[in-house]
Parts: sequence; C-alpha cells; structure tokens
Amino acid sequence: MSAQVQTAPQKSGAAGAAIFAGSESRKYNYYEPKGRKATHYEDMTVDVQPDPERYLLQDWIISFGDGRPAYSKDSTAAKSSNWHKFRAIDQEWERTHYQRQSTICGMIQNVIDNGRKSGAASRFDKTWIKVLQDHLGAYKHAEFGLGTATMQAQRYGYTQMINNAVLTNSSYKLRFAQDLTLYLAELGIDIGPTLDTAAGKKHWLEDPVWQGTRKSVESIMGATDYLEQYFAINLVFEPLVGELFRSGFIMQLAAAQGDFITPAVVSAAEADYERNLANAVELFHILAHEPEFAAHNQGVFNGWLAEHGALALEAAKNLQPIWSQPRAKVSSFADALAAAKNRIKTITTEVGIRAPASLTA
Repeated sequence: MSAQVQTAPQKSGAAGAAIFAGSESRKYNYYEPKGRKATHYEDMTVDVQPDPERYLLQDWIISFGDGRPAYSKDSTAAKSSNWHKFRAIDQEWERTHYQRQSTICGMIQNVIDNGRKSGAASRFDKTWIKVLQDHLGAYKHAEFGLGTATMQAQRYGYTQMINNAVLTNSSYKLRFAQDLTLYLAELGIDIGPTLDTAAGKKHWLEDPVWQGTRKSVESIMGATDYLEQYFAINLVFEPLVGELFRSGFIMQLAAAQGDFITPAVVSAAEADYERNLANAVELFHILAHEPEFAAHNQGVFNGWLAEHGALALEAAKNLQPIWSQPRAKVSSFADALAAAKNRIKTITTEVGIRAPASLTA
C-alpha cells in the first residue's frame, strides 16, 4: 500500500520531514544558494523566517486575532511564485550592518571634529549658514519620515531576505536624520545663537517650499502595502527629491560658500542610497520578470510610479527657490532636475518598467 500524500499543512508541532535542497548531501545545506557556494549572508538570512510552504509540515503557529497568519503574501499587491529567490546585492546582515554603521558614524564625527578644530564654521558664508539652518534642518524630517516608513514596512516582508534589506534601509535613514541633527547642533556651538536649531522644524511644517516634500513623505508613510513603501522611497522619492537636494544642491553649492564639512556629512547618505537602490532594483526586477506574474506586477509598479511620481515631482519643483538663496551660485535647479529625471529613467529601465513622460521629459 502506497504512502498517503500529504496535501495540506497540519496544525501540529511536526516539522522537518520535507525533502530540501541538501537532503542527500553530507553537508547540511537546506536551501539553493544563488552562486556555486552559499555565502555567510545567505546562511544568516535564507529561511531564518519560517514558511509553512518550505520544509515544515505544520501551518503558522502564531496568527493575529482575526485569523491572519504571522506573515502573509497578501501584505502586498505584488505576486511571486518564489518569494525566497531575492538576495540583497549588498549581502548585509546584522553584524556587517552594525560594523558599517559604526564606520560611517566615526567618519562623520572625525570630519566634524577636524572642521571645528580648524574654525571652519567661522569661514562659512553667512547666507549659507541660514540655508543650512532652514533647509538642511527641514530636510532631516524627510529622512526621519522615510526611516519610520521602512521600519514599519519591514515587519510584513514574507522572507527574511526582504525584511533585512528593508530594515537596513530604515536604519540608514534614521541614522542620517540623527547625523544632521547632531551636526547642526555642533555648528550651533561654534556659530552661536544666530543659528536657530529649531528653525528646520518650522520650515518643514510651514514653509511652502517644503510642503510638497512633506506631502510626498506622508503619502509613503500612510501606504499600507510594504513593497509600495519600499518602491516609492527608493525608485521614486530618492532620485526625484532626496538626491536632488543632497547631491544637486548641498554637495554642489557648499564648497563655493566656504563649506567643506557639510558635503562630507551628506555624502554618507549618498553612499547609503546606492546600497539601498541596488537592493531595491534587484527585488523589483525579479518581480517584474516573474515567470507567472510579470504582467500583473508591472501593472502594480506602474500604478505606484504614477501616484508617487506625481507627488515627488511636485515636491521637487517646489524646492526650486532654495537654489536662489546662496550668495555664490555655481549650479542651477534646471540642471539638478534634469539629472534627477535622467536618474529615474535609468532606474525604471533597469527594473523593467517605463516611467511616465512627465517624470523623464
């Protein structure tokens, strides 16, 4: 008599009876590595989060009061035949993330300390000091909002690999918001009471220049789909608003105002984004070319791109008056916006979707 085939998960403590990738191997390896050999990153992340569809006989042992399982594929409109395929490009896990964050914090503090010892702040153009006070002080709230959004989003990722990428994204954002807060506070010590460290919050809440950015960030924070939040931040907001302000304004104009400290502080966020972007492009490229759900996912992504793209473009255009405020003008808003639009065109092409003409023309 043949053995009965099990067709549905059992709500029991039984586990470990399934056949997996390394079942016949003398080396314990229960998953299929991306390359020839499993990496340390894969060992620390792949299948760490349980999935009743892989290896386990029992169903979810923890559920919410309304019956929803601890992790559900329905937490996003995107679909996949294999949520476990994604591997983060930066291969960052807990230990490597702490090490990198520590290195960044040390680098930033060294730059600030050396600048303060040399009296650098006293040589900043006075108009530029007000720009940093009002607008860099406002922008830190955007970073905090995006960090909060990704912190919430990571909880719903169906696999640990996705959760890790979203959570490290959150950690970088929250650290950079803190970097800016501490940096402006230290500038205030050297410059004196003429630098108002509370001005940034006032501009974030009341200045028309920042209300588009605030609306865009709050729209992302209010989204209930965790991949929509991850998509909107890295594929839409960052190239159109985040990089526009950080690279297209602060890093372009600072040196001409006698400021060689702020670009070094801000450059850490640009390096963070390159890692976050690489991870996001990898994930959404996989989903956009899914063997079963490619057309569905591309439709979902195009919807997200249209909605959040319109908000981000409005936010970017609202920032234009800031470019006219520094005394020494070495770059234009038009050039910065053109670079941002070209960036989003490149990003969406890599994913396999097409950005609306309004975002690229």
